Amino acid sequence: MSNKEFEQQLQRSVAQLTKEIQPQRDLWPGIEHALNHEQDSQPKSNSWAFQSMAAAFLMIGLFGWLGFNQMQGGDRTEQLVTVLSEPYQQQKQRLLASYANQPALTDNWQQQVQELDDAAAAIKLALKEEPDNPALLKMLKQVYQQQIDLIERVHAPAWQTI
Repeated sequence: MSNKEFEQQLQRSVAQLTKEIQPQRDLWPGIEHALNHEQDSQPKSNSWAFQSMAAAFLMIGLFGWLGFNQMQGGDRTEQLVTVLSEPYQQQKQRLLASYANQPALTDNWQQQVQELDDAAAAIKLALKEEPDNPALLKMLKQVYQQQIDLIERVHAPAWQTI
């Protein structure tokens, strides 16, 4: 079959196709349910977004306050670690409480959270040795954020939301 014959055959086949494909069942009930479910869950996601933003602003403000405060060495570092840790611990506890009755996607997520807790403890020990190390503070913040993300992903995966 030559290229020209193939093109003609392809054009005939395309012309024979129906222009519109109808679904095998009515899709509107599912769409309506998804829209209603999205509206019901919308305030919750906005609430978590607001709480996360509030915690971030709180941390920024406390970091600024501690930067201007004239404390010495270890005391300043301990307070900085406490200021960094408390909002994440509170948010972690709120998440765990809100997802207490929901099944998790994996069985070992609590072990993963514990490993991240151990990593945070190791970073805190390193901060005692190097109190002015900004990389360690950033690592601590990232470990806490990983915990929050892990808890959210295990209980409310992205593929379940529309």
